[in-house]
Amino acid sequence: MPKKMKKKGKPELHKDLDGLEIKINEFGETINLDIDKLNTFLNDKVDDKKLRDLKSTDTEEE
Repeated sequence: MPKKMKKKGKPELHKDLDGLEIKINEFGETINLDIDKLNTFLNDKVDDKKLRDLKSTDTEEE
């Protein structure tokens, strides 16, 4: 059975993550990761199910 060929080039990313490079070493640790840029993207684009109720109660109290 032939081995899978590695894809050449960079993978497609969301336009907001352009320039983000994540490298993982042999121990599974991330190297060259801009955590602040990734967290900002995730906060804007991903809905946190655990914090939905907290956000709605905060707005009701004000």
